Amino acid sequence: MAEWFVAKSSELKDGDRKVVVAGQREIGVFHKDGALYAYSNNCLHQGGPACEGILINNVVDVIAPDRTYQGQTFGDEVHFVCPWHGYEYDLKTGEMIGDRKQKLRKYEVIRRGDDIYVVA
Repeated sequence: MAEWFVAKSSELKDGDRKVVVAGQREIGVFHKDGALYAYSNNCLHQGGPACEGILINNVVDVIAPDRTYQGQTFGDEVHFVCPWHGYEYDLKTGEMIGDRKQKLRKYEVIRRGDDIYVVA
């Protein structure tokens, strides 16, 4: 496997992402809360650019002890959303939110000094 240059650490701020062409693949590299994540930029639904949509915290239904619906709020899990049809993926695992058995291919990210590389 080869290493592909992504960016200088100073160029990829927290909350940013960059899509890298690595041979025949496109890989989305995310920087969130000090961690780096890299996934195939190919949505499992219909091949859209999975890593290019918005980042958003998961939506949680609030249910009271008497089991009545109290509305919605945002949770702690961060998702990225394919812009073609809205399929969501867990940022930490690459799992598809609608079916957690399916997930995007994950790639290793390496920091070498100020440089960030993805291994593909």
